[in-house]
Amino acid sequence: MEKEQVSMNIIARIRTDFPTKFGIPRQSGLVEGLKSRIVFEPPYRNPDALRGMDGFSHLWLIWQFSEAVRNKWSPTVRPPILGGNTRVGVFATRSPFRPNAIGLSSVKIEGIDLHTPEGPVIIVSGADMMDKTPILDIKPYLAYVDSHPEALGGFTTQGWNRELNVNFPPHLLETVPEKLQAGLIKVLATDPRPTYQDDPERIYGMPFGDMEIKFKVADKTLTVVAVEI
Repeated sequence: MEKEQVSMNIIARIRTDFPTKFGIPRQSGLVEGLKSRIVFEPPYRNPDALRGMDGFSHLWLIWQFSEAVRNKWSPTVRPPILGGNTRVGVFATRSPFRPNAIGLSSVKIEGIDLHTPEGPVIIVSGADMMDKTPILDIKPYLAYVDSHPEALGGFTTQGWNRELNVNFPPHLLETVPEKLQAGLIKVLATDPRPTYQDDPERIYGMPFGDMEIKFKVADKTLTVVAVEI
């Protein structure tokens, strides 16, 4: 039997400070200080499509894991929260490696500008997406049906156990634009390293905006050693 195919349109792309996958928060909302811009593709640059959005505080973004599109899939994956060694069912995770490379993120609306050279733009915070990630749809977040405080978290309830102290020398921090400093520090505190790496002598490089943040980690403290612009 032939596989049924469904085509989807890219309606927008998000502009973030992450040009690569390295360092992106592992879930939406973890780093609220990160601001992003949702820029619509030309066919969808119609202010009427955003009419009424200013009455909402949060949005659901449905998007494509554009760097994880594959022809094959695996029924099990290894979530970072379990150390990257334990396999669980793909549908019990939010892994990007799934039959359809679709992501779902909840973000906060920080502003809406209907009149920019790029058409209507939505400014949001808390996104967990790479720069220029394709967005397939946008829907309002409705607390009365979308929020379930009693929900069980399965294996994720143990939480991300690699929270770090951040040592960011003042002379290096001042080279970072002030509006990006808080978000960057929080990203570093959540430990952007791959789960399988824990070498105290290794210097890591994380692209962030127009910068390259160099750091090393030892004894649960991340120390920034250079900011390259």
